[in-house]
Amino acid sequence: MTPAMKNVTKTIVLLPGDGIGPEVIGAAAGILETCAAEFGHRFELPEFPIGGTAIDATGAPLPPETLEACKTADAILLGAVGGPRWDALPLGRRPESGLLALRKGLELYVNLRPIRLLEPLLFISPLKPGRAGRIDLEIVRELAGGIYFGAHGIETVNRNVSPAATDSEERGFDTETYTTGEIERIATFAFGRAESRSRRLTSVDKANVLASSALWRKTVTRLAAGHTGVTVGHMYVDNAAMQLILAPEQFDVLVASNLFGDILSDAAAGLVGSIGLVPSMSCGFGPPLYEPIHGSAPQLAGRDSANPIGAILCASLMLRETFGLAAEAEWIERALDHVLARGFRTADIAEPESSVVGCSALTQLIREEMQASLEQVERYGWGV
Repeated sequence: MTPAMKNVTKTIVLLPGDGIGPEVIGAAAGILETCAAEFGHRFELPEFPIGGTAIDATGAPLPPETLEACKTADAILLGAVGGPRWDALPLGRRPESGLLALRKGLELYVNLRPIRLLEPLLFISPLKPGRAGRIDLEIVRELAGGIYFGAHGIETVNRNVSPAATDSEERGFDTETYTTGEIERIATFAFGRAESRSRRLTSVDKANVLASSALWRKTVTRLAAGHTGVTVGHMYVDNAAMQLILAPEQFDVLVASNLFGDILSDAAAGLVGSIGLVPSMSCGFGPPLYEPIHGSAPQLAGRDSANPIGAILCASLMLRETFGLAAEAEWIERALDHVLARGFRTADIAEPESSVVGCSALTQLIREEMQASLEQVERYGWGV
């Protein structure tokens, strides 16, 4: 471990959101506070509402003050949004629309999801140990375009059964569009990630049937000429889903559209044993947004049984990627690995002989392990 920087001051806006969001964000905030105290940093951690809690408090899923606070932050840490109590609202007024509006307001167009099988959790992967191999890949998802942001709606049309038909039916539509510029910027980011890792990039599309995917493949192929050190492959999305299960170790960095990236990253999260283990970073022109990829899990809310690991890994990802605090990030991740190696688990990742603990207890164990490892470093030096 390399020596850390000192006296870093940052504002990290916390958006706990709905369901288990407040619990996991509380856990991550506690880890950040420990980090700040031990390394001489100052992290301001103001909280603002988003999603269903914001609807209840203000009538809007993304209040203006929340968006403005996020725009002036150094980074944002979000829990989760949504829940059945708001499902009856119109699409544009549901909690999820607040998250989409936040991404748009911050001009975020990249979503990065690291998928890494932690060594102590090898046996909770649904793959057999011999097939799990070395799962360590990144999925780069385009975040600002595609079908989620295209025209959509439900309209009434004449039922097309005969020329004389007069009865009607409803038709739903969603439009997928991409421009060359939108594809270029996400692909350029993905090439950069590949160049910093094992120099392998897989571009995922459905170019055999979709015009937007044909443009996607054409653009990625053209850009590849400027990144000759990266081995580039193209894969149809259905095959990519199958290959993630059959041989995940073949992948290093994958890049995909908004819809395909959303689906594949959740599927890939299953390989490491739980969706509660995976962090994500969204970045672009505004401050970066970090969030665990799990949902709000309202059935677990208030029970202290949520898995905080995804949110905690969001904190370490933020420290490394946005603040350049690699030593602090490694410190957190080592402590997490040691706690898991001792057999402590939340219920969703428990094995038969595990010690099952709640969200707050697991977080406290990690903080204690961080403290213990730091005392060893202070006694014997960095790298011990």
